[in-house]
Amino acid sequence: METMKGEVVLNIPSEKAWEMYRNNEILSKINPDLLSAAEYIQGDGAPGSLRLFKLGPAIRNYVKESVEKIEKVETGRSVTYEVIGGDLKEMYDPYRVTFSFIPIEGDNNVNKCIAEWKAEFKVSAPAIPPPEKAKDAALRFLKSFDNFQLSY
Repeated sequence: METMKGEVVLNIPSEKAWEMYRNNEILSKINPDLLSAAEYIQGDGAPGSLRLFKLGPAIRNYVKESVEKIEKVETGRSVTYEVIGGDLKEMYDPYRVTFSFIPIEGDNNVNKCIAEWKAEFKVSAPAIPPPEKAKDAALRFLKSFDNFQLSY
């Protein structure tokens, strides 16, 4: 299985980023061009829950939607999903993604965190490239948390 990861620094505390990520209503408003809707279609966000992500027009030519089963939750820190339906499942099987929000230590950094995206995947066919587009979209979306939180 291959691994790919990336991270961005956010100018908000990790607790705030976590709260935003876990709230479907807020998540759907952060950057509708990248993610137009998020909803729990089974469960409440605990392991075993299913979450549907409908992607926005900026990446719809790559992925329209993704159904993800929550595997692991470290409250206030990270959530790991396995993609069980949608376009990514056709390209990569398995495709597991973890979003983490890590506090940055130090006096000048109390209101900052590192938002990390990590994918573990196996390409389904030889012609399919690694999920660089998914990585770029995820990191652009995470960086959008900074602008949104000003109005939240």
